[in-house]
Amino acid sequence: MYWNNAVLDKPASQSATRTSGPLSGYRIVEFAGIGPGPFACMMLADMGADVVTLDRVGAKKNLKSVAGRGRKVVEIDLKDKASIARVIDLLGNADALIEGFRPGVMERLGLGPDVVQARNPRLVYGRMTGWGQEGPLAQAAGHDINYISVTGALAAIGTREKPVPPLNLVGDFGGGALYLVVGVLAALLEAKKSGKGQVVDAAMCDGAASLMSMFFDMAAMGRWTDQREANFLDGGAHFYGVYECSCGQFISIGSIEPQFYALLREHAGLSEACFDAQMDREGWAALKEKLVEVFKTKSRDEWCEIMEGTDICFAPILTMKEAPNHPHMAARGVFVTRHGVTQPAPAPRFSRTPSAIRDAAKADIADVTSEWGATK
Repeated sequence: MYWNNAVLDKPASQSATRTSGPLSGYRIVEFAGIGPGPFACMMLADMGADVVTLDRVGAKKNLKSVAGRGRKVVEIDLKDKASIARVIDLLGNADALIEGFRPGVMERLGLGPDVVQARNPRLVYGRMTGWGQEGPLAQAAGHDINYISVTGALAAIGTREKPVPPLNLVGDFGGGALYLVVGVLAALLEAKKSGKGQVVDAAMCDGAASLMSMFFDMAAMGRWTDQREANFLDGGAHFYGVYECSCGQFISIGSIEPQFYALLREHAGLSEACFDAQMDREGWAALKEKLVEVFKTKSRDEWCEIMEGTDICFAPILTMKEAPNHPHMAARGVFVTRHGVTQPAPAPRFSRTPSAIRDAAKADIADVTSEWGATK
């Protein structure tokens, strides 16, 4: 079907080197790390910010990395006092700093908030950690799976038998990178008014907990239980879930609203009276078993022909290889191919100052400092 076609390079306008995004003119210094910090800086660079990544000497930086795109990469020895002085000079003309070390590391390097904000009072100091800057676990190692474990998020995701890690989307990128971006942008807006920067403490456990707000709300109203696959958004309901087709591929159904559920019944031939009581939790398990058998009668392609584009709230479940070639994804240019690598295009979209993918390139800190100082 359509999602097996070859992915083509997108027009040059989507991968321009000219800075045109809404953050054009903003200068951000990134201390190289992994996970949410680089992803946040990718977003800021896509939106036009001039991002300089400080990496260790001899680091084998992949300049074609998706998450590393759009940067000037400077190799520097942060254990050398003269190099630290040069970094402070660079930060003197920066708008924001982003670092993802354990609490206290930047202070030991001589680059803590007090030092750099004394040089540049309007600097926004973005800190990305898993556990936050303080608390009993602040100095403990961890990964996404650990940070979302203590928020209630991981316990709510999975099968009845056990929780299932939702990739590292909830902690690293949703609760981490996106909250860091929001925090840094909010602090930059405030600094425009006050002339003063501040520290943004973005912790993945904080962000993941915040993402659970709706579910805590529903739990307080008695509409959500702690048992997995027993709620209407966790696969417990027959009208909201994933089903296997005769070809072994899968589809997703999200027919929550009555009018959408009616369309599901119409297109799937669910005329039995047992399907009338949509919100009767006691009947969900049995109805789900019936739908399992119904969806196994046709292939994914056949169900797409029947349901896709209707208000059923239906979509085929595509692999990463298939997704770029889906007609909707292709029409919107959601994915682009750059340097032979298929990757997501910048998001969100701006009508007047569009974001763009720019290449990463190695640079010298003296050149960047001179450029920033000359154009300030």
